Amino acid sequence: MYGGRVSKLFIFGMGYAAGHLAALLEGRGWSVAGTTRDGRGGTLRFDDRGRVEAEMAAATHILSSVPPESEVDPVLVAYGAQLARSQAWIGYLSSTGVYGDTGGAWVDETAPIGSGRRAARAAADADWQALGARVFRLPGIYGPGRSPIDRVRGGRAHRVGLPGQVFSRVHIADIVSGIVAGFDGPAGAYNLSDDHPCDQDAVVSYAATLAGLPPPPLVPLESLSAAARGFYAENRRVANGKAKRVLNWRPRYPDYRLGLRALSAMTSPIAVTPAPAPASSDQR
Repeated sequence: MYGGRVSKLFIFGMGYAAGHLAALLEGRGWSVAGTTRDGRGGTLRFDDRGRVEAEMAAATHILSSVPPESEVDPVLVAYGAQLARSQAWIGYLSSTGVYGDTGGAWVDETAPIGSGRRAARAAADADWQALGARVFRLPGIYGPGRSPIDRVRGGRAHRVGLPGQVFSRVHIADIVSGIVAGFDGPAGAYNLSDDHPCDQDAVVSYAATLAGLPPPPLVPLESLSAAARGFYAENRRVANGKAKRVLNWRPRYPDYRLGLRALSAMTSPIAVTPAPAPASSDQR
């Protein structure tokens, strides 16, 4: 229950992260509805204005996972006026890409946004905050069916060999628990990331070990797509202290080794090698 009403979540963009959240809440007795572009899988079409506005009016919680398109946020363009009038809890899934490149330094929610290659995302992030939303800034997401282990097994993984290149990441279960923790938290921005930023090559190599395969080959940065090169052009460590302090949130998988071992156990329950020792945290 929420304010005496049955808890009802409406999601713009029923994608990977939002789908995991929906499954958890439905298991707790919530009513959940959401949109996709074409209304597949029992969702509403994004442009079915009458039905979407009716669901928004009935919702106790509204979450958007829709990224900007053509430099604007389609949800705010289409439904921003109703969101501004809504009494529901409002959340938005943003990206730690709004911080841009920090040269490998730590960054938290007090840092300015909009200096990187994701100006439209930064503008949407600010606009959702202006609506009073809880804005969850996410780094690289991994989880079942979407992890370095899957890429290694599918022959889609590679290493780049860039010394000092550091990224943060987060397990899907920790995104979901962070959003749920945010239901009772104040409006504002929150980084949801693990405690152990590190280079991508180390993650891929560890995934290969768990899969019983050799590390994938090193490839030159110039051979990657423009989007991938843009990814490697940024180097930062994302601090998650605010979510821990304000939301009382803790990641279930504080480093990639724990997260990948859990995913490996889902498909390979019998260990073929001894489990490596847990990594020490370098979170400040």
